[in-house]
Amino acid sequence: MASLSFVSSSHLTLRTPSIALRTGSSPRTSVSFSVKAQSVALSQDDLKKLAAEKAVEAIKPGMVLGLGTGSTAAFAVDQIGKLLSSGELYDIVGIPTSKRTEEQARALGIPLVALDTHPRIDLAIDGADEVDPNLDLVKGRGGALLREKMVEAVAEKFIVVADDTKLVEGLGGSGLAMPVEVVQFCWNFNLIRLQELFKEFGCDAKLRVDGDGKPYVTDNSNYIIDLYFKNPLKDGFAAAKEIGKFQGVVEHGLFLGMATSVIIAGKNGVEVMNK
Repeated sequence: MASLSFVSSSHLTLRTPSIALRTGSSPRTSVSFSVKAQSVALSQDDLKKLAAEKAVEAIKPGMVLGLGTGSTAAFAVDQIGKLLSSGELYDIVGIPTSKRTEEQARALGIPLVALDTHPRIDLAIDGADEVDPNLDLVKGRGGALLREKMVEAVAEKFIVVADDTKLVEGLGGSGLAMPVEVVQFCWNFNLIRLQELFKEFGCDAKLRVDGDGKPYVTDNSNYIIDLYFKNPLKDGFAAAKEIGKFQGVVEHGLFLGMATSVIIAGKNGVEVMNK
């Protein structure tokens, strides 16, 4: 593999990447793709797009794809549509993880199927809200966590694309929402239980609301309780197990041991991290 380096607004040069093995409970290989703009500054969206397009390079004809949800995943879906339209990519089908991704894919002419008929997925590409050193994730701030997890859990390969603001030392460490999808029935009962469960981490649990101040309703007609932590979780797997014990909880935003690769875009470049 090689790294990309912008030396002008229209030229690319290739050079050998730096490779570093990282230690920890889940060792991985890190490959840097340096992206530097000398004449034209790249925006965060430019870098997200570059990272998404890098992920799309893994797609081969004949694949069943999991199509993610969110701003970065949308770039990947756009690129898939362009490659299909040009004939560079063919004989693929996609399974969308939200209604809005379904609408985007249909508009681009991407053939869509469902898990009912295609229970095996070759590759899923999606974004993430937090990525820790073990490539464990928090996802679902866009509200699609249930369908995302159903699709990505059965993918042979799961490539995550995110910007460098999503990197954390521990899950929950960003101080932003970690979502839990719950049934509407007695939602406040579970809100109180979730807040109590994580009180040692300074957890504040809030019902997600929409722009009109009404409860946000997912594609699956459920509510979302957002958990805000003052301190990161010590053990994501233990946390996930305890959340799952509550009746009325449909799914949570901890995506653990699922990502096979993470592509991180930042001001200094794009880095590919593999399990």
